[in-house]
Amino acid sequence: MRQVFILLFFGFSVGISAQEETAIKQTISTFFEGLQTGDTLKIQSVCHKDMKLQSITEKNAIGTLSFDSNSDFYKSIAAIPKNLKIEERLLSYNIQIDGTMANVWTPYEFYVNEKQSHIGTNSFTLLLENNSWKIVHIIDTRRKKI
Repeated sequence: MRQVFILLFFGFSVGISAQEETAIKQTISTFFEGLQTGDTLKIQSVCHKDMKLQSITEKNAIGTLSFDSNSDFYKSIAAIPKNLKIEERLLSYNIQIDGTMANVWTPYEFYVNEKQSHIGTNSFTLLLENNSWKIVHIIDTRRKKI
């Protein structure tokens, strides 16, 4: 009986983790749907009001850190011309969850009008708030593909 209970508990735990991973992936997917369509309201729907944004631009093996405020980020997305097609293709997800915090590592390729602009990796930190995963921090790397 004890073994059955342990197996049931383990199976339930794995199920919760898989559900959480699916919800986290959906949050990130919604973020990029908004990014690609210029829909700042969609982006804001999955971001914490105090979200932090940082980027590391790499050139000649030297990294330069930059910061964006939320309002500047949303303004820059809204200002993307409608005839400019941007697409960030996520290559994989590495998701780690600890209670109400999650970290997601996503290598990506970024395209402008179907032409590769740069590559890098995103690191998202998310908070489970009111049964919904919210992005609280994004830091990414950006470099030209060699």
